[in-house]
Amino acid sequence: MRVAVTRKNVKFIPDSSRVVARYFMNGEQRTREMVSRIMVLDEMQVIHTLEQILREFARRHRNISRIFFKHCENIRGIIEEMQINYDGLSDERKMLIGSYCTMEFAIESAAFFNPSIVEDFDQSGLEQGEKRIIISFRATGEGHISSIVFRRAILDSNNDLQVMKIGDNIDKAEIEHKSLYNKNRFVLKLAEMHTPDKYSAGILKELPDEFGYHVLKNAIIKALEDQSISQDKRTALEEINWLADSFYDLQFKHDSDITERVIFPISESESRGIEDARFVRFVDDDKSEQIIATYTAYNGHTILPKLIVTEDFYSFRVMPLHGEGAQNKNLAIFPRKIKGKYAMLSRIDGVNNYLMYSDRLTDWKNPVCIQQPRYPWEFTQIGNCGSPLWTEEGWLVITHGVGAMRRYCLGASLFDLDDPSKEIGRLDEPLLSPREDEREGYVPNVVYSCGSIIHNNSLILPYAVSDYSSTYGVVDMEELINAVKKSK
Repeated sequence: MRVAVTRKNVKFIPDSSRVVARYFMNGEQRTREMVSRIMVLDEMQVIHTLEQILREFARRHRNISRIFFKHCENIRGIIEEMQINYDGLSDERKMLIGSYCTMEFAIESAAFFNPSIVEDFDQSGLEQGEKRIIISFRATGEGHISSIVFRRAILDSNNDLQVMKIGDNIDKAEIEHKSLYNKNRFVLKLAEMHTPDKYSAGILKELPDEFGYHVLKNAIIKALEDQSISQDKRTALEEINWLADSFYDLQFKHDSDITERVIFPISESESRGIEDARFVRFVDDDKSEQIIATYTAYNGHTILPKLIVTEDFYSFRVMPLHGEGAQNKNLAIFPRKIKGKYAMLSRIDGVNNYLMYSDRLTDWKNPVCIQQPRYPWEFTQIGNCGSPLWTEEGWLVITHGVGAMRRYCLGASLFDLDDPSKEIGRLDEPLLSPREDEREGYVPNVVYSCGSIIHNNSLILPYAVSDYSSTYGVVDMEELINAVKKSK
């Protein structure tokens, strides 16, 4: 049964002017040669060269001098190995060295897609029928490296979107790694990653039941210094290393606008990108609220499902998910507990939709299959397009289906509120399919979403257009629910 979708004339497109100052390491030998050349300059030459660089780039970044100092500090060990008194260097020379260890990265130059939408915590000062919202996007730049960026907007009574002005600069967060790790949980996660126990045991057996980040890092670094170890063992040690780096906190400065905050790949586990964050406003049993998202970390070889939590979009806690249910992609948290437990959708086999419950947000086991491909437009696979939406009639889940020619369409299903393993109904026709003007892009013939909300008795459905740009559509909820219930 067909349901009308009103496509709104709003487009979020890639913007190559949005750049972040990124650390650039050109190899130890070439870095030594670079530092040697800078050390030949007298102080006046250093100041003159630095002034030219600042004149060119200071307006493009907030406090770029701080970035230069930080990036110089990153190679302090190399500088001191060259028998140079690091503390004796002038601030100008340190900044100059740091500038050569910095590069601009256009985070949104290639694609701006896979949006997710949540209600803002602040709903003050609005007119009748308006709602302030935050939209997240997967922004992709050079090398297909993805990060998470945000836009703030207001939905009016007609479901039209007024997007707030974008900030002038982009801010990367300060990073703080987790201080203590639980040994048993760490070992279990390594087993899920299929890291051979014979390689990890040697490192971990010497550690206490709870161990510090730097203790583990130093043990790994020492083991990797042995040039005689096999490539398999080296790979295993690197996997232990990037698992340790996968737990961290992010802190953005309070003078940054939300459009200026980018969650850029931090750890080795996500060095090739942060993919498809599904944000949801979660309300706990005690009525406390927080924003939770699942996303996929990718390092070019392996994916790692991760969780990110915030209460203000300034501070974020990031941690990996574990358990046999936290595999593959397509994880989405329910916006509230069900019978006292957290609930999540997943697609652990890449084909079907699964449901699982947990007492802890990071531990997911015993997935149960609740949906399989049924109609031709989803014969290849079915998955979710973000967190379920609560309605009086049941949990509304926007799905994606993949059919012939790897064409992605969006569908809709309804599940029982008390037992979401029970499917009440499912649209037999796509809710949204790629139109002729939506078929061209980085990945042709794809419409895709990572989260929607209900506003003014309408489904507000942001979606990506062929993995290149984003827009949104509006669906009447009464028409949608009736159609889903009739398509049992």
